[in-house]
Amino acid sequence: MSKEIRSNNLNLSITSMTIAEQENISKSVEHEILKVERQRALIFAILAGSLAIIWATLSYQDNSNDNPFKNLPIVRMIRGVVLAGFAGFELFIWRTLSRCLNLRKSVPAIWQYIIAFVEISLPTVLIFISSHALFVHALFLPPVFVYFLVIILSGLRLNFFICIFTGAVAAIEYGLLAFCIINTNVLPLDYNETHPNYNILTHLIKGFMLLAAGIITGIITNKLKNGFLKSFQSISEKAHIMSMFGQHVSPAVMEKLLHQKNSTEGDVQNVCVMFLDIRNFTKFSESRTPQEVVAYLNSLFDFMIDIVNRNNGIINKFLGDGFMAVFGAPFSNGLDSCNAVNASKEILQKLKEEIEAGNILPTTVGIGLHNGEAVAGNIGSIQRKEYTIIGDVVNLASRIESLNKQFNSQFLISDTVKEAIGDAGNDAVSLGKVTIKGRAEPIEIFKLA
Repeated sequence: MSKEIRSNNLNLSITSMTIAEQENISKSVEHEILKVERQRALIFAILAGSLAIIWATLSYQDNSNDNPFKNLPIVRMIRGVVLAGFAGFELFIWRTLSRCLNLRKSVPAIWQYIIAFVEISLPTVLIFISSHALFVHALFLPPVFVYFLVIILSGLRLNFFICIFTGAVAAIEYGLLAFCIINTNVLPLDYNETHPNYNILTHLIKGFMLLAAGIITGIITNKLKNGFLKSFQSISEKAHIMSMFGQHVSPAVMEKLLHQKNSTEGDVQNVCVMFLDIRNFTKFSESRTPQEVVAYLNSLFDFMIDIVNRNNGIINKFLGDGFMAVFGAPFSNGLDSCNAVNASKEILQKLKEEIEAGNILPTTVGIGLHNGEAVAGNIGSIQRKEYTIIGDVVNLASRIESLNKQFNSQFLISDTVKEAIGDAGNDAVSLGKVTIKGRAEPIEIFKLA
């Protein structure tokens, strides 16, 4: 490792979601829409089936002269059959959607339009059948309001074009139906041609209202769908960021940064800084391919990072052939120096075991520790920020690590670390006061391995 901290620091650049991830979100939304569609089909089936039973019961029991269908048994039968057939159609849709949901399949767009056409045509058929007994009065029966019910429920599909399609079909069918009924039926004796019920303009306005209802429903549902998609994307992007972020920093740092205010000021904290360097890395990498070098580094860093994290530390920077770890930031349990010493000893012991087991090539590392005050926090600008540690403690820890070469050692600590760990440092061997480059006064260095 060079004397200066190398510039290839960790850059935490979080990219936006990929196209594949966005497609997954769309599929998830579509899956939820199909669930609502299935439930809507079941409700329609139950309502149509119930109406068929009620219609059949009331129609055939009412034999009074006031019953307009009394002398039209075929009309009564057809109306009941239509309702029952519609109930069966909706049950078929419910079963088909259930199968699609189980198989994670999507419904072709053409089928959605076919379903919408059949549903919006139900009131048209009912009005047409009723007109054989009620003439123009059929245009004012409850089935007319079913148009609006179907149009509103079409919004559950969250499809702007289907809503427009439903409203347009309702307007066209109702307009044509009104025109046919008014122009093909003989006027009752108590009506004249100027009666409002026979004014085609009145019914054309109704048709326009149906079209407007479809357009309004489409606009509202389109806004709702965009809102849902943005919410899903926001949640997925946050999960994506946390996933990517968590691969580069410890969970503690990730939580700290995600909840930290947009400030470029750091906190002054007392920390213990560890520098670890892999010896003879340059010579090793000269005769290896880049892939072999990366695999070698990963085999070392894998257990080293785990050890640092378990001892309440974080990896702040990877330095190519080593790393800088910090104990005491962003959170401290008051035993930062002890944690750093324990982590260092555990790394050396684990390294020895891995070499003896033949899992990694023979490797020697150098570790240096120093504690003191430093500025720790989210440093940078609005465009880019990095959680880092700045202060003399960082530079001195790096210098101490480099002294391992001079003393043919693996693990060195400063006198402040020795003082902080107390009795845990009884096995430390004093190397005397050493002059450190860049410092006016020498400091005492202790060897632990």
